[in-house]
Order: sequence, then structure tokens, then C-alpha cells
Amino acid sequence: MPKAYVFTRNGGPETEALVDRDRPVPGPGELLVAVRVAGVNPVDYKIRNGYRRAGVGAVEPPAVLGSEVSGVVEEVGPGVTGFAVGDAVFGSPVSGGYAEFAVLPAEVAAHKPAALSFATAATLPVAAATAYDGIRQLNLPSGSTLLVTGAGGGVGVAAVQIARAAGIRVLGLAGATKKDLLDSLGAVHVPSGPGWPERVRAAAPEGVDGIFDLVGGEVFEEAAALVPGGTRLITAAVRPEEAERLGGARVARARNAAVLDAVAALAADGALDPHVTGTYPLERAGEALRAVEEGHAHGKTVIEVSR
Repeated sequence: MPKAYVFTRNGGPETEALVDRDRPVPGPGELLVAVRVAGVNPVDYKIRNGYRRAGVGAVEPPAVLGSEVSGVVEEVGPGVTGFAVGDAVFGSPVSGGYAEFAVLPAEVAAHKPAALSFATAATLPVAAATAYDGIRQLNLPSGSTLLVTGAGGGVGVAAVQIARAAGIRVLGLAGATKKDLLDSLGAVHVPSGPGWPERVRAAAPEGVDGIFDLVGGEVFEEAAALVPGGTRLITAAVRPEEAERLGGARVARARNAAVLDAVAALAADGALDPHVTGTYPLERAGEALRAVEEGHAHGKTVIEVSR
């Protein structure tokens, strides 16, 4: 039977397990994909912790972990057009991505450009697409200054590059170990830790024109003070009501194939490199998730399911 990495109940790493599961069956408008690579994101452990217990997008355990994949179409569900068995694709699965097989909604899946590796394509549906949506939402003109908090993670690395490609100056707030990475992306590294807002003011005496927050908590509170009135303040790390309390907004995700095509084109052109720095086999999916959960990952971490 196909293997999948699941969480059996809401909680910590102790709830995770590699199990045998029946091969999923695609329904109308869906694709069954033989997964080549799955991307690892903070939302994965948040869902395991119970972040989506109820309401829209609720995930009830036991469930397969993972929210972005690349692979090859194995079966096409009823009513699907534009895709065929054997096509290389990527997208966000409805059945979890840390698995040998995953089901993708065809309307929000995209063909993988031949120029992209499966590893690169697997990093685009969540991290890169979130970054793309956020930069579009901020709508800063060329020459503006943007602060990205949590700039060394998967979304942050993509946001820095997408902003730089648009002619925006970027300050990247991150730990000291991520300085070289941010320097290589053309961002101004601002060390995180106590007193970081003053370091931002020193690096940008004229102020920042927008903030893309990827940390939340106290960092988001302090970031809000740098843009009075919440002008051009967005976050992917706190709930909408918390963002609104401080005058900001949650990143509005488009979640469509057009965005996937756009980020794939940026990656194919060399303007976007997800910086995959950690690759694990499916049998070590727990280690991959720990690397992201504990903040040790630089750039993107992926799980290689098959070659």
C-alpha cells in the first residue's frame, strides 16, 4: 500500500506517524498525482497543532500532513480538461502532500515548466504564492522601502526576491545565521532580537513604506509602530482580527492557477530561487518538519518522495 506521513490527533510531534494508506481516488475536477516532492511549511505543524479544527478549511485527524507538492498526473477525475496522465504538475493537495499519492484540484493546479526541477516546483504553491500575493497586495512602487520580518524562511526568501525584481529596496529581519543568505538576495540584513526596531530606523532613516510580517506576536506589534496608521502593513502570521486591531491586514491569498503560473515563470526566468537547503526522504518527514518548526531551516525544506 502507498505510504503517507500523518498526524493521528491534534498535538505535537508525538502525534505523527508514517503509515500505509489506500491510494486516493480523484473526484470530479480533481487530479491524482504521484508525488515527486512535497514542500514543508509552518502551516503544516500549525494544522497538526489544531490551527484548523473548525470552519472553512478544517482538517480533522487522522490526516496526511503537507500543503504543497509537485509530481506526475496518475489519473484524471471526471470533468477535468487541460491535464492528461503523465503531465508534470504542481499545486496544493486536498488530501495532504507528505505521501506517495495526492489529490489536487485541477482548477488550482499548474503545469510544471520543463526548466524547473520538481523540488523547485514543490516550493511554489504555498511559500512563493503567498509571497507573490503579499507583494501585489502591498502594491509598492519601484524605489520604495519594504521591511520583511522573518525574511530567512521560505515565504520571506521568496518575498525578498519578488520585491527586489520589482525595484523595491528590502530590509530583511532575521537571525544572524541568515545574514549571508539575505545579503546574497540583495536585501539589507537587520538582526532580529531585542531593539530591532531601532536597527530598522538606523538602516532606513527615512522610514519604511511597507511591512510584510511573517513572524507575528510581539514582532508584529512592534512592526505596526513603524508604519503609523497601519498603512501598507500585511501579515501571514496572525489571525485577521489581530491584524485589523493594529491597522493592518492578513495577506489575501488568490489561490488560483494564474498565480502559480506567475511564480513558476519568475522561477524559470531566474528571478526567484526558493533556496532549497534541506531535502529529506519520506521516511524522515518528521525530521523535515522539525527543521521548520524549530526555526533551523534556511530557505525551503522539502521531502523527496520519489525520483
